[in-house]
Amino acid sequence: MAKNSISISEQPTVNLGLVGHVDHGKTTLTKLLSGTWTDTHSQEKKKGITIKLGYTNFSIFHDKKEDSYKVKNPENDSNLEFKQKFSIVDSPGHESFMATMISGAAVMDYAILLVAADEKCPQPQTIEHVRTLEIAGIEKVIVVQNKVDCVSREEAIENFHQIKQFLEGTKYVNSPIIPMSAEFGANLSLLLSKILEIFEVPERDTENPTPIMNIVRSFDVNKPGSSYKELRGGVLGGTIKHGKFKKGEEIEIRPGISNQKDGKITFTPIYTTINSLATDKTELNEAISGGSIAIATSLDPAVTKSDTLLGNIIGKKGTLPEPSETLSFDVHLLDKVITNNNEYEVKDIVKSEPLMLIVNSMTTVGFVTQANPKKVTVSLKRPVMAFDKERVVIFRMFEKQQWRIIGHGIINFS
Repeated sequence: MAKNSISISEQPTVNLGLVGHVDHGKTTLTKLLSGTWTDTHSQEKKKGITIKLGYTNFSIFHDKKEDSYKVKNPENDSNLEFKQKFSIVDSPGHESFMATMISGAAVMDYAILLVAADEKCPQPQTIEHVRTLEIAGIEKVIVVQNKVDCVSREEAIENFHQIKQFLEGTKYVNSPIIPMSAEFGANLSLLLSKILEIFEVPERDTENPTPIMNIVRSFDVNKPGSSYKELRGGVLGGTIKHGKFKKGEEIEIRPGISNQKDGKITFTPIYTTINSLATDKTELNEAISGGSIAIATSLDPAVTKSDTLLGNIIGKKGTLPEPSETLSFDVHLLDKVITNNNEYEVKDIVKSEPLMLIVNSMTTVGFVTQANPKKVTVSLKRPVMAFDKERVVIFRMFEKQQWRIIGHGIINFS
């Protein structure tokens, strides 16, 4: 693995997911860490909940004088030693946006699970988010017991024991649980110290000659009514899985744009140039794997607006494989699924049943064409960029048209 040629203070080195039940404080904690309120979409402001994935960065500093940890050094205080820079993926907590949360999990290295102390644990999406983290292969989690300022000491202790009991039987049974008030910043230093202690920088293959980036957001950054002379090209947001991209390089985006002709839908790859690279407000000449990245392109912004290219993959021009219209994968199913009304045993996948799949950050649906208890093949309505040994999140339809996670698959091209 090649070493990072970019300053650690310029590009984040780790992606942290913030997950948990709706209104447990994810966006408030994001604001505490980064100073950024990530609910900027119009419907998010109106409804007061996170709908789209939110992205921002924060840095951790060690205060040598106080022996504490902070997220800001506005006066360039010599007592504050820079430690590390992180990206945050702020995920929706509402069940209606679980697919969005799972798309975010595709680019997370680790996660912070928020549990509100003023509600019984676990809440429905607390359960589903933990399952999703396990299925996505997230190995390490820190639990923040938020809103301890809203309850008595006795209630906080009871909630703490509920969290411990909930984590039993999961891979996160030994995760630290940190009581906090994100609203008032209480216990922030302890959280930051645990982040540095537990979430080490993963090894990155930065010199891979065929870099790949998952697109998890795409934007039109132009304001309504802008002059055509001032228009800027579309912007793509996501995380580089391996390799690096440089300003001025030609790239391709697949599967690309859908076209319908004679009742058949096909996809055409998109080719463009990297006009600039940035992480948060910091511009880069090159970007490597690790941390969230924005790529400004020469694309018509109409192509990238409103997350139109969510789920696509970016590579250097001429390096990406063809999209997969069928997908075969080894199956690993859960024992049971809990819906709003019932609990169901997860039975084997059968031929001809519909499934929803998330591959990388792409959501698609299809019908099973071959099935046995250990391996299935699915014919997809929308092709995906699939790579050998990658994970697939599997959903099955339950009552009232509810898609629920039933397990995961490992893509098998052999």
